[in-house]
Amino acid sequence: MRRTARITTALATATLLAATAACSGTEEAADDGATDTTTEETTEAEPMGDAVLATTDSELGTIVVDGEGMTVYYFTPDEPGSGVSVCEDECLINWPPVHAQDEDPQVDGVTAEVGTITGNDGELQVTLDGRPVYLFVGDEAPGDVAGQAVEDVWWVVAPDGAEITETAGAGSGY
Repeated sequence: MRRTARITTALATATLLAATAACSGTEEAADDGATDTTTEETTEAEPMGDAVLATTDSELGTIVVDGEGMTVYYFTPDEPGSGVSVCEDECLINWPPVHAQDEDPQVDGVTAEVGTITGNDGELQVTLDGRPVYLFVGDEAPGDVAGQAVEDVWWVVAPDGAEITETAGAGSGY
């Protein structure tokens, strides 16, 4: 039974890596040197009521999360202010957009400019400072940051709209 579980886990991991590589435009997953940034001591974020986005403390500092407390990411190839997302097809399966119910999404603690675009799935997608935001299917619980630095194109978002480019455990160093 354990062998079957290990094989299933290995296959799922390989599938996720291949799909992630498809999002970055490479043909195969590369070892990007990113460390596993999940932790068993994540902050349990509470659902945010009507807020589509809020903030919480994490091992990367204060970060933006969705209304369920799941970490929000930027995709580097998205051009700020373009009004479009370049994450399509397989990318959208692994990096689902953060949706809004209307064009004026409510936020709590987020100081970046909040807006929306029509995402590639046809629904309103939230933007921060003109950049679409996403979730990562590899994050299992609120506060997980497993998508941080994947393929060096996926970055956790700070409340002011900046990309957080450090990796967990690296500390600020200064």
